Formats: sequence, C-alpha cells, structure tokens
Amino acid sequence: MSGHQLAVQLFFQVGLILIACRLVGIVARRFGQPQVVAEMITGVLLGPSLLGHFFPDLSLQIFPKDGMKVLYPLSQFGLAAYMFVVGLEFRVDIVGRRMRTAAVVSAAGMVAPFLFGAALAWWFFGRAPFFSERTTLPQACVFLGASMCITAFPMLARILVHKKLTATTMGTVSLGAGALDDVAAWCLLAVVLAAFDGDYSHAWVSIGGGVGYVAVVFLVLRPLLARWARRTGERGSVTEAEFSVFIIFMALGAWFTDLIGLHAVFGAFAMGAAMPRGVVARDLVDRIQPFTVAVLLPFFFTYSGLNTRIGLLDSWQLWGAAGMILLGAVAGKGGACWLAARATGLSQSEAMGIGTLMNARGLMELIIINIGLQRGIITPQLFAALVIMAVVTTLMASPVFDWVMRKSIVATEPGAGSGTVMKEVLS
Repeated sequence: MSGHQLAVQLFFQVGLILIACRLVGIVARRFGQPQVVAEMITGVLLGPSLLGHFFPDLSLQIFPKDGMKVLYPLSQFGLAAYMFVVGLEFRVDIVGRRMRTAAVVSAAGMVAPFLFGAALAWWFFGRAPFFSERTTLPQACVFLGASMCITAFPMLARILVHKKLTATTMGTVSLGAGALDDVAAWCLLAVVLAAFDGDYSHAWVSIGGGVGYVAVVFLVLRPLLARWARRTGERGSVTEAEFSVFIIFMALGAWFTDLIGLHAVFGAFAMGAAMPRGVVARDLVDRIQPFTVAVLLPFFFTYSGLNTRIGLLDSWQLWGAAGMILLGAVAGKGGACWLAARATGLSQSEAMGIGTLMNARGLMELIIINIGLQRGIITPQLFAALVIMAVVTTLMASPVFDWVMRKSIVATEPGAGSGTVMKEVLS
C-alpha cells in the first residue's frame, strides 16, 4: 500500500475503532465494567475471533497486514502517553510509607503464581500440545510461570483512575506491587528468550539496563527537574516549550526500556513518577490525559485484541487444561496478594481489594504470550488458553472489587454510614 492509501486506511480504522469502543462501552457499563474492559473486548470482537471468523474478507479489507503496521506504533504511543500520566499521578510518598506492604504483596504475587505455572507446565509437558518441540522443560516452566505472574499494569492503572483510587493506599500499593511484578515477569521472559536463543547477554542487558534506568531517572534527573520546576511554579503554568521537553523525556524513557527488552510502559511510567509535582504535574495531566484516554489508548487494547484467536481450543481436554490455568492463576495471584496484604496489617477490605485488582492480567499478558507464540516457545493451543485466562481475570476485577467494597459497607456498625468505611478503604 502507498503512503496515501495507508493514511486513508488509518483514518477509517480510527473512526471504526472509536465508534465500536463507545458502543461496547455502553453495554459494558450495564454490567459494571469500566470503559477499558470494553476496549479490550472490542479488539477481540473486531479480530479473528468474531469478525474475522464470520466475515474473513471484510476483516482483511478493514485491517490489512500493511495497515496494522501503522496501527501498531500508534497503539504503543497511546499506551506510553497514558502510563506517563499514571506516573504523574503516582503517589511516591505513599509508596515510601507503604514500601514494605508493596514489596511483600509483590513477592507473594510473583512466587505463588510462578510456582503454580511451573507446576502446570511440568504436568502439561509431553501430555498436551502446548509447547513446541524446541522448548525444553525448564524453559516451559519459566515461561508459563512468568505468564501467570503478570499483572495488567495498564489495565490496573485504568481501573484505579476510573474509580479515583490512584492516590489512595490501596491504589498505590496495587500500582507499586503491579509494577514490580511486571518488571520481574519481563526479566523472567528475557531469561527464557535468552535460553531459547542460547545467548544470555540479552537477559543481562534487560535486567541491568532496567536497574540503571531507574537509578538515573530518580537519582539524577528527578533532582534536576525539581530545580527547573521552581521557575515554573512561580510562573503558575507550563509553557509550550517546556511541555515539549517533558514529552521528549517521556518518549526517550519509553524508547530506552523498549530497546533493552522490558517494555515501553515502564520507561514512560518511571519518567512520569519522576516529574516534579505541583504545577508541572497538574498541567501535564490536564493537557495529556483527555486526548490520550479518549482517543489514543483504545488503539492499544484494540490492536492486541485483533491478534487474539479464542476459537483454538477444540477439545474437552484442552478446555479442561484452560480451566486449570484459570484456577491456578486466580488462586496464585489473587489469593496470595490478599494474604500478603493482610499479613502487613492492612484491613480486610483493603487486602481483598488489592488481591482482586492484582489478579487482573489484561493485555500485558497478551503481549507476553504473543512474544512466546511468535518465537515458537508455545503453540496456538496454549496461547488460546492463556488468552481466556487473561480475559476472565480482567472481567472479574471490576465487579468483584465493587462487591468487596459493598460488602465492607454492609459490614459497618449500624449508624456508622458508608462514609466511614470508604474513608478507611481510601485512606
């Protein structure tokens, strides 16, 4: 396709995707689901699982392979911009006070699901067509364990923003633990890919580069930006030139972490968290968030859904294996995070809320398993089973979280009112 044809195709895709996301969002809200879940479902509906299955020619015309090459970078930029906003709203001070809780929840949310995933991989290996012939048993165990560990970091952030919980203890602990879990899962994936290629240098680059990036951003760049922001605070607003500089920082941070094999979301999020608070953070959020949330971010969720094929499980044995993966994922992630939060002294409602939110996998899971499928580590059958796990755990997050909060309100003493509970939950 020529450049002009790609532009025409992109404009049509933009209109179609945004219309479809809004229509599905109307239905999703009736079932207590936030708009972000509607966007994930929209991608699946527009992809090979529904539209491509019943109308393959029409699907190919709307989303040709050449057109997807343009849609992909747009989706990645939207995701990075959104995670930059999440970082701007991230309460580093609460994380400092709750570092022990976030670390304990993160560790529990990594170890338990990883062991579940490794055990399932050991059981599936040689019994089900889930891994390629090139994949060894240790590689299978580490990959499936990493896949079970993942948290839907962008999805988690979107749900917390939707429910106005980003600045609360529950929201900050969830974001902090989710970020640590996802970084660890990506490091595990780097180890698997290095072992699969027979070259461990890539894993060291990812892990060492990530640690170095965070150190430079928070120990060097953050103090320099804080000094610069004093003049901005006196002026009361961010100029257009300063706004461009901050966007450049965001883009370079996303570029670097993507380059070293982690993911662009971590670079953008860390850069946003390092930005000066006050006038700078306020103006950046006000300028970036509306367009990013309403227009750009849906392309990330839709693009990922366009690569999902749910109809690949064609036997009861495979559906049974998918059920085992789902049960292991819920028990390992949600249950472990709930217990860990309780062990650190959080209330029952806060702990259950954190466990529920951490259990969502979303499309970060789809990114990892897409890599595994493209590299030939897993088969399409295991890919489909993991997609189902990601979708179901994400769909569970919002209604179960709302149920937990309502249960907390009902459990209060007569006459206390719901405000007392919500003040405890959101403290």
